[in-house]
Order: sequence, then structure tokens, then C-alpha cells
Amino acid sequence: QVQLVESGGGSVQPGGSLRLSCAASGLTSDYYVIGWFRQSPGKEREGVSCISSSDGNTYYSDAVKGRFTISRDNVENTVYLQMNSLKPEDTAVYFCATERPGGYGCYDVYPGLYDSWGRGTRVTVSS
Repeated sequence: QVQLVESGGGSVQPGGSLRLSCAASGLTSDYYVIGWFRQSPGKEREGVSCISSSDGNTYYSDAVKGRFTISRDNVENTVYLQMNSLKPEDTAVYFCATERPGGYGCYDVYPGLYDSWGRGTRVTVSS
């Protein structure tokens, strides 16, 4: 029922910026948490950031804190991830997902708490 579509990925040089979008449809609750995750070959999927619709609380992993900014447009049901000062280690496929009902909330990002996922958008940072 819930569908998420990521967009905005691409290839940039180190130090560059990208803005990812996560368009959500089928959401029936005014309260939900959307998280961003990423995965590169040979690595586990890791939480990057999340945002809560109820109080606007946000979270960032240590790896991206200070460089990435998450925001949302509640009217358009879209969550954005502004990524600045990109590094080669940011290279990954980025996914957005919605937290399952009764989940943890946006105080950390755990993939196991999310049940609806987009297909991902690729981000490549290289010179």
C-alpha cells in the first residue's frame, strides 16, 4: 500500500552536493517516520538519517552529521536529503523507508524497524 520512490542520485566529485528526494504515496496516518539508508557492495545497510512528522525530530549518523540535512514537505509527502561535502565513502545506493507502526521513533535509525522501502537511487562520489 505504501510506496516510496527515491530520486536525485547521480555522480559527483568529492566536495560536491546532491539533493535526494523520497516521494511517498499511500500514507494514511498523520504520524510517520521516514528514514534514509545506504548500502554499498560488501557492506550492510546502514542508517543515515530520519525525520518524524509528529515533532520534526531528526537524527543523523556520525558519518554524515554536519554534512547532510534532512527535511520534509508534509503537504507533498516528500522527504529530502541534502548532501553536501560529499566524500568517496558516501558512494552507495540510498534508500528511503517508513518506520513500522509502533516503531522506535526518530532517535536513531535501525533498518529492522522499517517495513516499506523504495528501490533506491545511486550516489557515486569520485574524482
